[in-house]
Parts: sequence; C-alpha cells; structure tokens
Amino acid sequence: MKKKINTKINTKKTLKKELFKNILTMVVLFVALSILFSLNDTTEQEPKEISMSQLARQVEEGQIKEISVKEDKIEVTLNDEAGTKETLLKTGLSSLEDELINVHKIDQEKVDQANIMTKGRTGTETFFLSYGPTLLTLLFLGVLLWMMLGKAQKQNGQAMSFGKSTAKFMKPGDKKTTFKDVAGIKEAKEELLEIVDFLKNPKKFLDLGARIPRGVLLLGAPGTGKTLLAKAVAGEADVPFFNISGSEFVEMFVGVGASRVRDLFKNAQKHAPSILFIDEIDAVGRHRGAGLGGGHDEREQTLNQILVEMDGFNTETNVIVMAATNRPDVLDPALLRPGRFDRRVTLDLPDINDREEILRVHAKNKPLDKDIDLRKIAERTPGFSGAELFNLLNEAAILTAREDKKIISEVAILDSIEKVMMGPEKKSNLLLKNEKEITAYHEAGHALLGHILPKTDPIHKVSIVSRGRAAGYTLNLPEEDRHFHTKSEFLDNLVMLLGGYTAEQIVFNDLTTGASNDLMKASRIARELVTKYGMSEKIGPVVFGQHSETVFLGKEIHEQRNYSEKVAADIDAEVDRIIKEALAQSVDLINKNREKLNKIAKKLIESETIEKDEFKELMKS
Repeated sequence: MKKKINTKINTKKTLKKELFKNILTMVVLFVALSILFSLNDTTEQEPKEISMSQLARQVEEGQIKEISVKEDKIEVTLNDEAGTKETLLKTGLSSLEDELINVHKIDQEKVDQANIMTKGRTGTETFFLSYGPTLLTLLFLGVLLWMMLGKAQKQNGQAMSFGKSTAKFMKPGDKKTTFKDVAGIKEAKEELLEIVDFLKNPKKFLDLGARIPRGVLLLGAPGTGKTLLAKAVAGEADVPFFNISGSEFVEMFVGVGASRVRDLFKNAQKHAPSILFIDEIDAVGRHRGAGLGGGHDEREQTLNQILVEMDGFNTETNVIVMAATNRPDVLDPALLRPGRFDRRVTLDLPDINDREEILRVHAKNKPLDKDIDLRKIAERTPGFSGAELFNLLNEAAILTAREDKKIISEVAILDSIEKVMMGPEKKSNLLLKNEKEITAYHEAGHALLGHILPKTDPIHKVSIVSRGRAAGYTLNLPEEDRHFHTKSEFLDNLVMLLGGYTAEQIVFNDLTTGASNDLMKASRIARELVTKYGMSEKIGPVVFGQHSETVFLGKEIHEQRNYSEKVAADIDAEVDRIIKEALAQSVDLINKNREKLNKIAKKLIESETIEKDEFKELMKS
C-alpha cells in the first residue's frame, strides 16, 4: 500500500473543484424550478369562462367539437377554425350528459355529437401535485446543507493539515541527479561517498559497530552548489529525498513549526533509507536565547523539536539529515555537537579547473561557436560561483537570441562576463564631451598604474562605456587563483586605485565625484591593513575591533571597540600615512609616464574600449 505524502494544496485544482460544485448546484436548482413551473404553467392564454346555459346552447346548435370533463372542471373545444377553448365549473352531482339531457332538454343525438369525455388524474400527476412542492423544498434544503457541510469539512481538513510537513518529496528515479551532474568540488563529493555507501550497504558499517554521521552540514558561499550536491547524494544512493526550506517551519502560531518537524521526520523514517534536506537551516537554527521572544518564540520551539528529533534516531535508522547554510557562525551550538550535525562539508568557490568543468556542464545544451576556448573564459572569471557561471552562459544565450543569431559567439560570452560583474551596458547614457575626456583620463590612470606596478593583476580591458553605476571601468584579472595576499600586493593595489583620482588632478587641475568609489575601497584596504591583518609596522601584529552580528531580534550588527582613544588616534594616523604614501607614489608614476597616459586616454576617446592585446601593444610603443 502506497504511503500518502502531505504536499502543498494545489490552488488551481481547488478553484476548479469549487467552480464545478457551484455549476452543479445551479443546474440542480434550475431543473427543479423548471419542473415546478411546468406543473403550474400560466404562460398560455387563459380560456374564456362560460356558463352552463351557454354550453347547452352551443351543444344545441352543434358548435362543440369536444368536451373534456376532469373532476369539477369542464374544458370545451369549439369546432371553429381557431379551435377556440372555453372552460366552466361543473355544478351538481349528476354527470354532464345527464344534466344536458334532463335539465336543459337537449336531444341525445346532439349530446352524442358533442363528444363528451370524462378524464381522471394519473397517479404521477396526483403524486407531483400533492407532494411536488414538499419534495422540491426538501431537495433545495438538502443541496444547501451539502454545500455547508462540504465547506466545513474542507476548513476542518485545512486546520488538521496546518501542522503537516510541506516538504517536497522525490521518489528514487524522479529526475535523478548524480555526482556527474555536479562539476568541481571533488573533495566534497569524496567526503559524501561514504554517506552514499552507508545508505546502500548499512549492514557493512553496523556489523563493525560503526555509526554513520546522522547529520551532514553543507557550508559554502551562495551559488556553490549545496542543494545540487544534496540531490546528487540522494541520486547516487537511489533513495527518497525530502527537501524543505528552514523558513517553511516558521509560522505565526507557536507550535506549528514543531508539529511540521515531527511530521517531516516521521515521513522520512517511514521511507528509510532516505535523505532529509533542510535548506537555509539558519532560518530556524540560530542561537537561542538571544532574541526578544523568550521561551515562547516560535523559532526556538521549532529548533528545539529539530534537536529532539535528531537525537531520537536509533543507530539502525537509515535516515541522513542534510542541511545547507552560508552562515555557520550564527548556528546554535547544540546543532553542531556530535550526534547531530557532526559532519561538515565545506564547498569553496571553484578554481580555474573547476570553473572550466562547470562551464562544460552548462554548455552541453547550448550551441557554442567552435572557436570558443572555455579555458579562456574560466581564466576571465575568477571568484565566480557555479550559479554565476550558469548565469553567465544564460546571459550569453539571451544576448545571442536578441540579436537573432543561432550560434553563441565568444564576444557574447565576454560581454556577458562584464554584464554579470558590473551590470548591463548603457549605450544610451551618452557623456558630454568634457565628461568623456575626464572619464578617459581617469580610466587611463588606473590602467597605466596597473600595467607599471609589479604586484597588480594584468589589464584585460579598459572602457569608458557606462556599465551599471560606473561611467567607465578598468578590468584587471589575476592569471591564477590566489588563496593568500601579501602586503606588497595590497600597497600596489592602493596606488592603482588612486590612479584615477591622481590623473584627474594632474591633467585638469580639478577633481570630480567619479573617484568616490575608488577612495572608499582604498580607505577600506588601508584600515584593514592596520586593524585586521597586522601589516602596520607602527601598530604591530594586533587585531583591533570585535565584530558581532545579530543572531535574532535584540542585537545589532556593530563593531565593539576593544582599544583606547589613543590607539584609535594611532590607527587613524597610520591609515592616513598609508594612503598619503600611496597617493605620492601614484602622482610620481603618472608624472613620469605622462606621455603613455595621454596615449591611453586618446585611444579611449577614439574607440571607447581597449582590449588586452591592443593595450599591450600600446604600452610597448
């Protein structure tokens, strides 16, 4: 017998069912009223009423075609062309024929010619005339009562299902996802292979007294493939997969979330071996006792029930609870203790090899130009997550379709990279002549210093075409993925960031608001060098400021100062020194290479964009 799984109510089907009920009710009432009106039809013209003496005279004169006697009512049909009908009430106890012969002295022959017929009511007519109105009233009340009971039953069912789990259920084989569909993250997949093995062959582990981790927590930045990996584990093990978001447990009423947790774990245990996946578990798994709700807080009640259910599994229960979050720092410690989410799998942003592999997976159903080198695309997308790489190729496909082309070109993909990074190109946002010149020299300052300084990343593109909120941009990308950054790299990047500011000041002897974002980044880097990375010789290897974030209501994101006012003044002075030294170096380099600066700016004003190879040639001359 198949086990029923509680799913979300399908709104469209419910509306169709309600519409069908209403139509059926209207049809029943229409039929009932039609029958009632047919029995009491008064639409035809009423026959003329005559007296008995008039009837006798018409019989005597031979004007009668037919006479129908029905109880005390006499219907007369004349033999004229129109077949006129008349009516009268029968008087006396004798029959009409006797009354015409004996009372009105009409010959028997004349009476016979009048075709007098006596009719009685049929059983059906008698039944409907006697009981019809009562039956119709009872039928109407019955339909009304049926509708009321149906609505009450539906509301009762909704109330009873309010605490049921709303998890999506995937049977084994339904849209099966395997590790082949998940590119990159090799270490994470290897870590989860033993989970797959346990779900397939639990006896091998249990015979050795081993206890497989009951909970697996997937950690990683947004878009790194946590949900996809959980589905792949279920696909590899070929087991049922329950998928629910942490926010689906939280309701306005206290206790509903806990009830849904109980129902979800109950269903998972019925379908064991299975995988229960809770996405964004930080929605209910945050630190308890930090909010304003106290012990009656719905979120805390839900979290308590999750902790109890996970602790209540037997060793033999083949249910693996998987959860995903990009905020492991806010999770309650009880969730992370051994016996619950004691296996943590970290999904890092893909490196260049992983990015190339991910691009190949997402490019399978897309007609790419044969000359496209996905390795080159991977080199140009450092820091991109799997979701961003998918979005990149999707944007390229949309751009190709918009231009009515059939093949996705490399130009479309490169344009999509910049669109994902900085926003769409604003072709209609035309700069004034002087603004265009200022923007050209600003970006030329960045590009020139980026080329000269040894620790900056290579320049891939310089443009004064507006994208997003930027009037222009200089795209410099690393040649290889880095995991650490040196002090010299930070200082060279500071000088490059101030290149646009310096170029405006030297060339135009004035400053614009265009450098505001560069100054913001430069100030942040300089302060982090001093307070976060311990790279200041004067301040020393000390981290200043304790950062804390809200875990629920009642706290705010803030930095707690753990240093004195004197130290704060020293930090400010050191930040000021670092920025001023970078600015002085920037001014010196631009003055020494003013000719190259003018050359880059002139080229930007002419063509608006300079690509990597063209820029290198420009710097050689």
